[in-house]
Amino acid sequence: MLSRDLTKFTTLGLIFLYISSAIKSETVNLAGSGVKLGVDCLEDEDFALLKGKKIGLITNQSGVSSEGLKTRIILANSDKVDLVALYTPEHGLDGDELAGKWVSSRTDSVTGLTAYSLYGKSRKPTSAMLKGIDALVFDIQDVGARCYTYISTMGLCMEAAADSGKEFIVLDRPNPVGGVHVSGPPIEQKWISFVGQYPIPFRHGMTVGEIAGMAVGERWLKSSPNLKVVKMKGWRREMEWRHTKLRWIKTSPNIPRSESCHYYLASCIAQHVPGIYAGTGTPKPFQFVTTRGIDHRKLCSKLNGFNIPGVRFAPYLDKDISKGSGVSLDLSLDQDPDLMLISMVMLREFYQEKKQSGEDLLTGAGKSGLNLLYKVYGSDELLSDLRSASGPQKVVTGWDVANKRFKKLRSKYLLYD
Repeated sequence: MLSRDLTKFTTLGLIFLYISSAIKSETVNLAGSGVKLGVDCLEDEDFALLKGKKIGLITNQSGVSSEGLKTRIILANSDKVDLVALYTPEHGLDGDELAGKWVSSRTDSVTGLTAYSLYGKSRKPTSAMLKGIDALVFDIQDVGARCYTYISTMGLCMEAAADSGKEFIVLDRPNPVGGVHVSGPPIEQKWISFVGQYPIPFRHGMTVGEIAGMAVGERWLKSSPNLKVVKMKGWRREMEWRHTKLRWIKTSPNIPRSESCHYYLASCIAQHVPGIYAGTGTPKPFQFVTTRGIDHRKLCSKLNGFNIPGVRFAPYLDKDISKGSGVSLDLSLDQDPDLMLISMVMLREFYQEKKQSGEDLLTGAGKSGLNLLYKVYGSDELLSDLRSASGPQKVVTGWDVANKRFKKLRSKYLLYD
């Protein structure tokens, strides 16, 4: 009996050790999948690029190493780096401020340095902000959409660096929706703005380092700095964030998870249509889209009728009656859903449903609302695109020529296979 009990105990012990080992192995894999971020590579190289220079760091809470350490702490704690100032984008240093809300400069409680806001009275660093700086370092996580303003802040900082003779260094990071697909509406020159600063497709498929290099090479900036990009190691173009196994840090209040980037690309143009709500401020931002005065079940049936791979729509009735009803989206990322086709199909069908109830979503939006929408979309052709008798797929196909041209142009600026 004792021998049998010992055998049973030993077997259970071995099973426990095996499970513990598996958990430990998985934890190690999640912490470091083989993808090294730009900041990791900078540290591995003993901060050689920064030695002997006074450094200003453009960052927020998303600027972290693969181990989750804040870049500003890594630099501040290194005896090889003289970090003297911080600069913050929209949403502030901690990423808690709402979209569009001005942010004030303040003292960073972590480093004790001044964190100059670049989303307030000034969106470009002034000469006073750059006084005593030798080089600007950029480390902020992007989401892969043209209208997300962090890449616009990067461009303005590059111009400021050039104007004041400062070096500009980008610590590169993954494009969380991958680096293969190029899709969505191109942008017309007259609609270039802070929510669309570069002539790139809505889904550009580039890293921030690649965009910086292309902005210099194609002379998109008013003035170009001496640019250096600290490349990642181990990242490949087909990788989405979930493939890297890196921990996601929210980039802004409504991008709390890495998959939020995919939903953002699918729903954020709709979010900018006056009268449409896309779940911002809820636990599931951009995962449902609503408006008032429509038959949400009928709309859902029409959307599912397009049979777009990788997405299913479900009828959605918002608890807040003022936000109306619509659909929720369920993306199957393994099926590689066409996010910009989803975006256009939703826009078109919401528009048509409202039209049947006697309301035009766009003509009643007002000039300022339409201007912002067209800046995000990249064109004032949106109304004719939504009214097009040929349907949303034809509109999406119409972007192909410009996007193929861009994809060919960007090829010489790509840093990863």
